[in-house]
Amino acid sequence: MIKIQNKQDCCGCTACVQRCPRHCISMKEDEEGFLYPVIDENICINCGLCENVCPWLNRSKPISPIEVLAVKNRNEAERMASSSGGIFIALAREVLSKGGIVFGAVYDENWEVKHTYAETLEGIKPMMGSKYLQSRMGNCYQEAEKFLQEKRQVLFTGTPCQITGLHRFLRKKYPNLLSVDILCHGVPSPGVWRKYLAEICHEINHSENYKKGIETSFTPQPIITDIEFRNKELKGWSQYNFVIKGKSSITDTRSNILYSDTHNINVYMRGFLADIYLRPSCYKCKCKNGISHSDLTIADFWGIGRLIVDFDDDKGTGLVLINTEKGKNIFDSLNMESRSSNLSDVKPLNGGFNNYVLEHPKRKMFFECLQRGDNMRDTVEKILYIPIYRRVWAKIKNKIKRIVSVQF
Repeated sequence: MIKIQNKQDCCGCTACVQRCPRHCISMKEDEEGFLYPVIDENICINCGLCENVCPWLNRSKPISPIEVLAVKNRNEAERMASSSGGIFIALAREVLSKGGIVFGAVYDENWEVKHTYAETLEGIKPMMGSKYLQSRMGNCYQEAEKFLQEKRQVLFTGTPCQITGLHRFLRKKYPNLLSVDILCHGVPSPGVWRKYLAEICHEINHSENYKKGIETSFTPQPIITDIEFRNKELKGWSQYNFVIKGKSSITDTRSNILYSDTHNINVYMRGFLADIYLRPSCYKCKCKNGISHSDLTIADFWGIGRLIVDFDDDKGTGLVLINTEKGKNIFDSLNMESRSSNLSDVKPLNGGFNNYVLEHPKRKMFFECLQRGDNMRDTVEKILYIPIYRRVWAKIKNKIKRIVSVQF
């Protein structure tokens, strides 16, 4: 029987929920906005299946990649619509061409993230692009198993823990399964995202009504049509923007950019990249660097401008780790532009390879502030504020280091 004593011991993959034969496990949201399994012990028969499929209790031996590649989709429109190199849509199209199924993360009606599947190119387009919060898995493992047993080709994409959970749930290898994970920094709280989105919609409303000179006690929420955590069109791939697109009122006939920030200014992205509100299990991940046994791992090829200078155009370059022969076979069938690299070069340039992420020292304070109703923007600014004397001292130290390095 699964009993979560320490929240660092649960990644929220839901393998236990979906494998339980008595349906006695459900996911409940905690005060931080993360989902955890809760067992109805009156129904549980102690069969042990939930423990057998748990990726945290059953860690696999890591596998090493066969190849490490820098990759760009030759279709520039698809690459620009992607977070990095446009690899996912190329893989999805290949699987769909064989009558297959593609699983990935999409926004729901409330602009939170859930996993689902699609059988058409239009259906997989909402899966494109990074979405920086933990997705709800729902019954996707069960649905994938059903399609696999029907001999359909299945592409399943997710975080390393979600892919590890899938493999543990299935309990056998399927030749018609292509599993693809991402190089994950960690998953932020859906509860934090919910609060941030509500606050930013209020800001959009206020600014729009202020510009129009509207004075009313009630203003409708903006009609969101898309959210991009990694927009490359405004300032390029390396200086990507957080963008909300939509209509400021029901009378608008087309979508516009309602809100935009570069990632190093946007409050939500700053908190995420500073590791303030990641899931507790993300600080000591047990599923990365080959543990998930994914066929392919995809990511941003950060540092491409230093390692392969002529391959960088600031429109997005993907990093692909080919982990299995199955993954190599399907990747080789794609019409992609690629260059060879190696792990020793790419690892220092991408923090997603780190198994251990340092928990922000003020993480507890952050959630305490939110739970008493403090504003998200003010709270993140307070947590990340660096006193002037520390900033000055840091600049002095860096200058001294540069002088010493030049002399010696």
